[in-house]
Amino acid sequence: MTHSQVAGALAPQGFDKATIYRNLMDLADVGLLHRLELGDHVWRFELRRGAEHESGDHTHFLCVDCGDVSCVPDLSHQAAVTLVGERAALGRVTEVVLKGHCKRCE
Repeated sequence: MTHSQVAGALAPQGFDKATIYRNLMDLADVGLLHRLELGDHVWRFELRRGAEHESGDHTHFLCVDCGDVSCVPDLSHQAAVTLVGERAALGRVTEVVLKGHCKRCE
């Protein structure tokens, strides 16, 4: 969820946006949430649950039309892209994001 989505859900209960943002950042700092940016300049926060969510080691699918994000848990970063040969000297893949059109937007 984005900060705006969380704020929209909690604002009717009296929570202000700044407090929500600070709490999201604090929860990410202590490792309860995973904070990710998928190339669209929007921070998203994901609850860390299960082995893939604990490490953040799974791929996400971002719909370029509606902005919906889905986890692709069966596709780990290391399995999805491995740099080999001379390219391996560049480093290690830490994030993979798939972008396209979700079924609702096709």
